[in-house]
Amino acid sequence: MNFEQLVQTIRETHDYLQQKALSAVNQSLTLRNWLFGFYIVEYEQKGEDRAKYGQQLLKTIAVKTSKRIKGMSDRYLRDCRQFYNTYPHIIELTNKLSLPEQIWRSVTPKLKNKKEDKPMGVSAELLISRLSYTHILELTKEPEPLKRAFYEIQAIKGNWGVRELERQRGSLLYERTGLSKNKEKLIQLTNDKAVELVPEDIIRNPYIFEFVGLKEQEVLKEGKLEEALLDHLQQFLLELGKGFCFEARQKRILIDDEYYRIDLVFYHRILKCHVLIDLKTRKFNHADAGQMNVYLNYYRENETAENDNPPIGIILCTEKGQSLVKYATTADSQMFVSKYKIALPTEKELKQFIEEDWKRLH
Repeated sequence: MNFEQLVQTIRETHDYLQQKALSAVNQSLTLRNWLFGFYIVEYEQKGEDRAKYGQQLLKTIAVKTSKRIKGMSDRYLRDCRQFYNTYPHIIELTNKLSLPEQIWRSVTPKLKNKKEDKPMGVSAELLISRLSYTHILELTKEPEPLKRAFYEIQAIKGNWGVRELERQRGSLLYERTGLSKNKEKLIQLTNDKAVELVPEDIIRNPYIFEFVGLKEQEVLKEGKLEEALLDHLQQFLLELGKGFCFEARQKRILIDDEYYRIDLVFYHRILKCHVLIDLKTRKFNHADAGQMNVYLNYYRENETAENDNPPIGIILCTEKGQSLVKYATTADSQMFVSKYKIALPTEKELKQFIEEDWKRLH
């Protein structure tokens, strides 16, 4: 062995064992969520006191478990139930794992040893070992078994990332393949241009963070420039003394199975509303306003208390010392709009802050 071979061997060993470790965590997460769905369906069908909870069952479970289990919500549990209903044959894997008896204590021995007919598509073992839970969530959206089996096979053969799976479903690859005279060539061309799954995709998966109990900030870091700007902006707003109360940094929200992050979230105790801040280290464009409106609508529907005013959004954009401050609001009342313009920092103050910070950091 020469030195180059030594270095190459070390790299290959790292890559192989990193992939094995990530795969093991992902498989455990996937099986856990399948079991959650399995328990819920079994309880809904045979639970002794199921009538007591009715339509509130998933919400009640989420409340009772959220302190112990990160990320629990009725939406999450609904996805787990859909996962079980779509892939019931995964039970064959749980039997092979020799799970401890307490895992099965709420189900009958007959059900514990239940066998499911193998549906079309890949085996349970291949599905769990080669696709992430996020892939599987995307596949459960496909109601037609034949079409779903097609995307399972292609995602595994092409080593697709989740976004690639979404994109190919959206581009109707199944239908286009059916109409194509040279089906193999179309699939080959598709995979030549596909974005492949890499270990970093699994590392950055929010479901993995929640499962292993990590905070995203411990693994994900913003770019140095954005991080420094947000640090100073957060402090600047708190020092204004105009009612800002800090709530969150890189606040994560879930919309249609996709996570979005809001740079800074404050609650303004005078205005009685949330203030959402989005920072862009480039020139402002119309898509930024659209994105902010999505955040505002989400907050208005999901985070606004009964006596709160509608949320306010501030977009800060900068490019080579030039800055644009953009206010956005969902408030209908012009009186309220005038009020927040008095209570919030002026555009001049924000513009001066971001221009000075931009020059200092460069």
